[in-house]
Parts: sequence; structure tokens; C-alpha cells
Amino acid sequence: MNKSLSAIGVLACLLISTVSANDKVIRIYHDSDYTSHSSSAQAMKMGFLTAMDEIDYKIGNYQLEFVEKDHRGNVVRSHRTMKQFVNDPSALFILGGLHSPPYIKYRQYINDNEILLLVPWAAGGPITRHPDSNNWVFRLSVDDTKAGLRISDYAVNSKQCKSPHLLLEDTGWGKSNFKTITNYFESSLSITPEVTWFNWNTKDNAAKLILREIAKSDSDCVIFVGNAIEGATFMTAMTEVEQFNLPVLSHWGITGGNFPQTLGPTTLSKLDLSFIQSCFSFVSSEESKFSQSVFARGQKLFPEALTDYRSLKSPTGYTHAYDLAKVAIQAMQNITLSDDMAQNRQLLREELESLNTPVKGLIKTYQKPYSTFSQSNLDAHEALGLSDLCMAKFTPDGVIEVMPNTIPKVPN
Repeated sequence: MNKSLSAIGVLACLLISTVSANDKVIRIYHDSDYTSHSSSAQAMKMGFLTAMDEIDYKIGNYQLEFVEKDHRGNVVRSHRTMKQFVNDPSALFILGGLHSPPYIKYRQYINDNEILLLVPWAAGGPITRHPDSNNWVFRLSVDDTKAGLRISDYAVNSKQCKSPHLLLEDTGWGKSNFKTITNYFESSLSITPEVTWFNWNTKDNAAKLILREIAKSDSDCVIFVGNAIEGATFMTAMTEVEQFNLPVLSHWGITGGNFPQTLGPTTLSKLDLSFIQSCFSFVSSEESKFSQSVFARGQKLFPEALTDYRSLKSPTGYTHAYDLAKVAIQAMQNITLSDDMAQNRQLLREELESLNTPVKGLIKTYQKPYSTFSQSNLDAHEALGLSDLCMAKFTPDGVIEVMPNTIPKVPN
């Protein structure tokens, strides 16, 4: 573990050790991949704790304790955390992580057990869309029912891609994107894109075989849905397969690990690569006194990890977790907390669905981020919409720059 991550862990311990004798503890679990995609987990943690620091980690007489739960990208380990949460009389909600599969696979368990889950990263469309109103999952992040549309529109209208090849990880996340992207191209261009599925931990030789087959086809771009580890494997292979020379439009999973560091400046410079992000960036958005103050607070908390704007890895994890924490804080301040944690969860869930106090965040001011979920209101637990999603690119040194937004043309 490097020094900056070690410092973050030490700081978290210090934060949760400041509980006074008169305070009671409320625990917030962070179910995330601190092992294989640590930069995303650390970014979410830093953003969330930056917002918590603004209220001195305290709501009324309750001290807020942040608990790291490393599921290592394993759905069984994530489920284990959920079970522990259910049996913890001091646990109020779970802050989700990067991976969608745990929350798709165990969505029924989450709702049946009234586990309040707030998601600042995982983008799988089904996560927030339970078949009935007993919905305990709220998201402030990219949503795949919109992401596929945004990526596809950019491919067609900015990259002139008329015959995409979908390169998708074979998980619930990949499948939810397959549905959205395929619907877009069938509706807008009357074509059904070719698709290749890959598994986690796909190696270099297998990636090159796949890419050679794509290069032989009539495809004029690749739409990629995968995370940083497989993303680095495929993108490196693209620069090594001689006949491969296609633009790549990617989901944002590649930003959740050490993707740019793994590729390096030379390989990054060879790629025509763009990917989806939410529209705020410390690096490329216009500075405001508010964004400056948020980052300055983060720097004080995490001086080794946040030396300047460009040092922040997986920056949307920080942004989303900060904004989601601000929404959660406002909702917690609007209810009366008690020692009955099941009641607290229910009250907080209801308050999130009815919250109408404006909450100032980095991406925007949230006027009414959520509403009551129903099958006629499928976006009720989504705080971000299509207009909040932009495309971005890496600079050669691996810094993410968000490009100006254009609203996608929604197919009829």
C-alpha cells in the first residue's frame, strides 16, 4: 500500500475514534472493492468523508462512523457485508461501490431486508428499479438506462460510427448496457450491432484474438463496457494488433482503477478513446468558490492523496460520494434519529423520497433528487439525469478532462 492510501486509512481511524462519552454511534458501511479497484474505493471514501467533515461527523447526539468493507469485487463477500449490516443495531445505511453485480444479484435480498443502500458509482440499470414500491436503493451516479444512450449518441454524431461492435463484460452490468445500446441503434439506424462478450480477468492473448476478429469485420467503432483491469488489457492490445485502428467509446468503468497508469502516456496517446462521466470536473469545469472550498477541505484531510486537482484518481467517485453525502446529511438532519435503527432507516428512506430542501453539490444543486418509486416512475431513485452526463478523455499523463455536454437525440 502506498503512503497516500495508508494515510487515508489512518485518518479514517482517527475520525471514528473521536466519539465522546455522551455520543452514540451510527455506522455507515462502505461496500466497495478496496483491493482490485482501490482508486475508486478511496475516491468515494475521500469524497464522502469530506462532506462528513463539514458537520464534524455528527448528527445530533450521534457520531457518524465510516466502516470500510472490502468485497474485493466478489459478490459473495458483498452479500456477507449485507448480512452483517442487517445484524448491526448501529448501522444506518450502506454506501455502495463500483461494481454493479452484487446489487443486481442481491437486489431482492436488499429490499426484503430493508437495507438502505446509497450508490455513488455502480451504474447497472436494474439496481434502483425494484419490481414494486418496496425500493431501498438510491443512486447518485451514472445510470445505464441513460449511459448507453449518451455513449451511443456520441459515437454516431461525434465519431460518425454507423456500424459499432459492442465489446461487453459478461455480467448483469454488461447485459443492462447491451439492452440500452442495442435499442438505440435499432431505433435510430435500424441495425443490430454485433457483440462480443468477455469475462473478468481476460488475458492479453485472448483479447488480441477478439480484436483481430473485430478488425476483420465492417465495424467502424467499438463500444466498450468493462472495468479498469480488463480495460487496460484490451486497450493495450488495441495498440499492438496491427490491423486494429478504430475509435473506442467506453463506459466509465475504466476510470475506477489504475487504468491510465497501467497504459502509460505512450499507449494512451495512440488510442482514440472517449468515455462517459458526470459533467463536473475539478480539472476542466469552471472553478467556483464552492468547488475550491470543497477541494481545500479534502486536501486538509488527505494531503498526500490530493496535492492538486490533477492528482485526484477516479475523480467522479469523489464527486458523486460528496454530493450523495450532502443529500444524505440533509435528509438525516430533517428527521429525528433514535436508538431504533430499523425505524431510522425507514424514516430516512421516506425523507429521501420527499426531500425538497435544496442541496448544493459539485455537479448541481439538487432541488428534489428523489421521489416515490413506482413502475410508472422508474427514475424515482436516480438523482442524476441525461443532462448531467458528459463524455470525457484522458490526457497523455492520465488526467480526466470532461468535454462540453451535448444532449443526445433520443430515438423515437
